[in-house]
Amino acid sequence: MTSKPTNEKEILRKPEWLKIKLNTNDEYKGLKKLMREKNLHTVCEEARCPNIHECWGERRTATMMILGAVCTRACRFCAVKTGLPNELDLAEPERVAESVEIMNLKHVVITMVARDDLKDGGAGVLAETVKAIRRRSPQTSIEVLPSDLGGVEENLKMLMDAKPDILNHNIETVRRLTPRVRARAKYDRSLEFLRRAKEMQPEIPTKSSLMIGLGEEWDEILEVMDDLRANNVDIMTIGQYLQPTKKHLPVKKYYSPLEFGKLRKIAMSKGFKHCEAGPLVRSSYHADEQVNEATKTRQLEAEMK
Repeated sequence: MTSKPTNEKEILRKPEWLKIKLNTNDEYKGLKKLMREKNLHTVCEEARCPNIHECWGERRTATMMILGAVCTRACRFCAVKTGLPNELDLAEPERVAESVEIMNLKHVVITMVARDDLKDGGAGVLAETVKAIRRRSPQTSIEVLPSDLGGVEENLKMLMDAKPDILNHNIETVRRLTPRVRARAKYDRSLEFLRRAKEMQPEIPTKSSLMIGLGEEWDEILEVMDDLRANNVDIMTIGQYLQPTKKHLPVKKYYSPLEFGKLRKIAMSKGFKHCEAGPLVRSSYHADEQVNEATKTRQLEAEMK
């Protein structure tokens, strides 16, 4: 049974299937302590991800957020702070790489706040972070989750030349709701970003994520799938939008696990190589399982040395 759509003033109660399993074991505590010592930010914490205990405590995966903790955009779904960002920290790539090495991470996702104040949109620091991790931890697979980098092709090329294992850029919502949900971002620009990334490095899997529960129609969700496939996106994640604070957009509907299961089947039938879909799924959920075979072979060879 699914919850009914709501109007703007109604507040929906969270269903039972959105309960979160906590796991504050030594792995979790160790990662948290190291983040503070190295002055690092994670989107796991900043965006209040519901899966932080599973990823940190059980899977040894983490999503680092670089270029500060203040975003130049004010998307109406996101809990990350908005304002004037700090100056660039050019030592950050090595600091992140050192932490990845110490934590012995199996898979790391490097995301970023939007930096529209920078000419390269932050692509240079992100690319250097990929290179630094690769030098120190060749066995670690690296996924990058950038903003649209201002839609500038040279910025994207700078990042793709660093050859991450996965390029992830989130479409976030359906075309109709994009102007209301995503600050400054454009639906077609995100599709173009993903298409160009694949053209630049065809062997690198591309990935995108969709939040649902913001008032979209079922057919609009399927349209997003078709648009992503038309631009050669390999991997898709679909999760439930959860309102982080009262200042953010309200939840219009909670989708059931059964509905998420149907969406996953539809996505796979449309040609995606991998799809994660569920109420608590986020962009980086089970990201370590999504690397391609070439990357897995490289990891195995590095571990055998």
